[in-house]
Formats: sequence, C-alpha cells, structure tokens
Amino acid sequence: MISAFQNTLKIPELRNRVLFSLLMLVVVRIGAAISCPGVSASVLQQWFESQVNSQAGGSVAALFNIFSGGALENCAIFSLGVMPYISASIMIQLLTAVIPQLGKLAKEDGGRQKIMQYTRYATIGLCIFQGYLLAVSFEHPESNPFLSGIMDTINRLGTPLVGDPGPIFRAITVVTLTAGTMFLMWLGDQITERGIGNGMSLIITVGIVARLPAALIQAWRTFVPSGGAPSSSVSPMVLVLMIAFLLLVIAAVICVTQAQRKVSVQYAKRVVGRKVYGGQTQYMPLKVNYAGVMPIIFAQALLVFPSTIANMLQNAPIARKIAAALTDGPVHYALYAVMIFFFSYFWVATQFQPQQIADDLKKYGGYIPGVRPGKPTADFLDFTMTRLTFAGAIFLTVIAILPQMLSQQLKVPYIAAQFFGGTSLLIVVGVVLDTMRQIETHLIQRHYDGFLRKGKIRGRFDRAQVSGGAAVGERALLWMYVGVAILVVAGMTVFIAARFR
Repeated sequence: MISAFQNTLKIPELRNRVLFSLLMLVVVRIGAAISCPGVSASVLQQWFESQVNSQAGGSVAALFNIFSGGALENCAIFSLGVMPYISASIMIQLLTAVIPQLGKLAKEDGGRQKIMQYTRYATIGLCIFQGYLLAVSFEHPESNPFLSGIMDTINRLGTPLVGDPGPIFRAITVVTLTAGTMFLMWLGDQITERGIGNGMSLIITVGIVARLPAALIQAWRTFVPSGGAPSSSVSPMVLVLMIAFLLLVIAAVICVTQAQRKVSVQYAKRVVGRKVYGGQTQYMPLKVNYAGVMPIIFAQALLVFPSTIANMLQNAPIARKIAAALTDGPVHYALYAVMIFFFSYFWVATQFQPQQIADDLKKYGGYIPGVRPGKPTADFLDFTMTRLTFAGAIFLTVIAILPQMLSQQLKVPYIAAQFFGGTSLLIVVGVVLDTMRQIETHLIQRHYDGFLRKGKIRGRFDRAQVSGGAAVGERALLWMYVGVAILVVAGMTVFIAARFR
C-alpha cells in the first residue's frame, strides 16, 4: 500500500491531479473559516460548544454544522455548503423519473447539459431561500426552535448575535451565502475535471472529516475527564472497545457498499462478414445497497419537519409530547426504520428500470441463462432487485439508528457518535473507495501495482477474473483495512494502559 502511494507521485499526470485536488480542498477549508459580515461568530461557537457538552448535538443546526465542516459554527461564507446543489440534483433526478418530458429530454443529445443547467438554476433559488431564512434566524434567535438556548449564551457573553439587523444585513447575508455556494460548485467542477475523484463528494467528505479531531477530543473529555472535571462513570476501556467497534462498523460498511449480485448475461454469436461477434458471457452487477445514502436523507428530512412544527407550538402539551416522541424513543426509531425501508424501495423503483434493461438485452442479442427474453427477464430482474433491496434496507436501518442509540443511551457526544454510522460514515466510505479506485485505475494503466497485495492474492485475483468468479481484489482491500484497524486498536490499548497504570 505504501509503494502504491509512492508510485502515485512518480506519474506526473496523476501527481498533478492529486496535488490540484488537495489545493482546492485547502481553499474550501479556508472559506469555512471566513465569517459573514455582521454576525458574531464567537456567540455561535460558544453555543455550538454548549450544545455538544449538553448531549444535544443531534439538533438540526448541529447536523448542518457537521455537513458544512464547521462553517455554520463560524457563520462562514460557505455555511450552506453544497447541500443546496445536492438537494436540487435530487429533486431534478426524481422529477426526471416522474415527468415524461424531462425523462425524454435526458435521453436526447445535449439533454444532460440542459438538465444540469436546470439544476444550477434550482440551486440558486434554494440558496436565496435558505440564505434568507438563515439571516432571519440570526436576527431573531429567540423565536427560532433550531437555536434553542442561544439566548443564554448571548446574555452570558453580553454580545448580540447580529450587531446591526435590518434589510441591508439580510441582503448582504443572502448574496454572500449564495456566492459562497456557487463558488463551491465551481471548485467541485474543477476538482472533477482537473483533479481526482468527484469534486462535490470530496467537498462534503472533507467537511465531515474536518470534524473528526473535535469529535475525538470531545469523546476523550467525556470518557477520560481531567483536572477538576467530575469523574466519569464509564471505564476508559469502554473507549477502547468503542474504537474497535467503530473499525468493525467501517469494515461492515465497506463490505455492504461493495457487495453486489452478479447476474450472468450471455450474448448470441453474430457473423458479420468474416468476423464473429458475441458468444461470450458477461455479468450484470446489481448492488445490494443500490439507493446509497438517499433513504436516510429522505427519512431525516421527513422526521425533522413535523418535530419542527411541534417545537414551534411548545405551549400546547400535545405538541410537546409529539416533539419528544419524534425526537427520541420507540416511536421515533419505528418511524425512522419504516421510512428508510419505504424510501429504499421508492428510490429503486424510480431509478432501476428492469423493463428497459430487458428490452436492451433483447435488442443486442443478450439473455440471462435459464430466463426467457422480454417480460420474464424483467420479472426476474425485478424479483432479484427486490430481495437485494430488502437486505440493503436492513443494513441502512441499522447504520442510521446506531449513532442515535450511542448518543442517547451511552451518552456519547453526537459529534463523535455520528462517525459510527448514518449519512456521514456512508458518504466518507463511499467517496474514499471511489477515489482510491480512480487512483488505482491510473496506476494500473501505467503498469504500476495498485492498492492490492502482490503475490498469491494478485494471482488469485487474475484467475478469478478469467474464470468469471468473484473478484478477490475487494476482499484484499477489506483485509488491508482490517489489518490497519488491528494495529490502531493495539496502539490505543497500550496508550490507555500506560496512561492509567
């Protein structure tokens, strides 16, 4: 693995791409520290710190702060991040599957460029709307349920959140936040074109990973208090077990993210002149987690909406009960699981088209052995994908509920618990694997070894590809992660044992 990173620097084109991507990500982190004019960043920082210390890190504002990489905590020009663009992309993608005109436009020549143009227009609209709401929330923090408790911080510091509220402040904030998001979109496009990996995904991943040091520090303070802090009721060895559990969760996420069902497809022989086409067997990969992180995002959005309305009506006892039930407890977890299952099947139903795949196979002379072409092939693919989606939905439900269970039951700070699952872990693992795969492609094209091990495993990998079996390369990558995990756990165990000896 170390030699693979060394080989990365030996290829001029790949080295330039990697360095360009790193430079653009540095610009992203700099923008996350530049505050918007007119807002007291110290008040927001103190309030977010109090939210983390009070185990309330699962609030909506804290979630947005995590995905913005701490930019919202500084009220930075990149506070909105690329989430408006992601939201606009999801909406346009769903509308493309529902509206026939958009679906037809996407299949035409140049249609994708028009769809992308519509997405950017929708992004600007979302930025203006969200920026205005954020400006109004900063002007009137006492009436915003997302900023509950911030008035105590303002009174303690004696500094208002907005020094000069009014229409000018709102206009400046909206323009600044909108320009920041559009600049992030441009940076993401530059990384995708001139760098390595997907630019938008890397920006989100860097924002999430940027919170990792703060999460580790907060977890250490929680389980291993120092100075005059009260002693913790949890043994420090629990921290070691949690780290080992974290590595196991990451390994499981890698396995399920890469897992796929390979459906063999055989093509009939065609003779054109003196050449023979077809006659070989190929494989159609069907991913177990086809929907990715989308069901968790949709479920969170729908659960946040009614709880927000209930928080606004705190004077009503029924509203308080509803808000408490939707925030934590059996009702919350049950609704969360049901929504994840529903949106997993909903996403597959809108994005996976078995009838179109069956028609394309029949058109090009392909067929699944043992299944007749046409409608039987579509029914077979639909049945197979339904079973795979059920397994993927169970996995997503466990991964989504795990951080909340750790935060609520074990009193783990949410800033640390969110690395045990949920959207954060799924996004980070998926983006890292995709980036490593692109780097490995560049290495193999230039006759360098990739991130796979040499020797017997590489030979087994080649024979597996020739025979059409499952690729051993992904398993080798997984074992590499497991080995690194064992070393990290051993090091942490020795460190803590020496610390409390």
